[in-house]
Amino acid sequence: MARRCELTGKAVQTGNNVSHANNKTRRRFLPNLNQVTLLSDVLGRRVRLKISANALRSVEHRGGLDKFLLAARDSQLSTTARRLKRQIEKQVASQPEA
Repeated sequence: MARRCELTGKAVQTGNNVSHANNKTRRRFLPNLNQVTLLSDVLGRRVRLKISANALRSVEHRGGLDKFLLAARDSQLSTTARRLKRQIEKQVASQPEA
């Protein structure tokens, strides 16, 4: 599985280690990925996702997984997250307005 956040699309970046003698060697900057279980209020079930610590903070800030996914662009989301977003949209559309 790729080292990519399923919600924000944050992935591995490359750069250089630069020594005191100004020698440059290639290196990789890995995202801080965590396997988390988030609760979807609309679907009423838990979802396991591999997301960055930054994305987890963003989900909490926006008020939960459902609100985060509904506001997110499809181009950033993984196929799993896109499928989940479609399920949430369908469920929200079928619920009667109060």
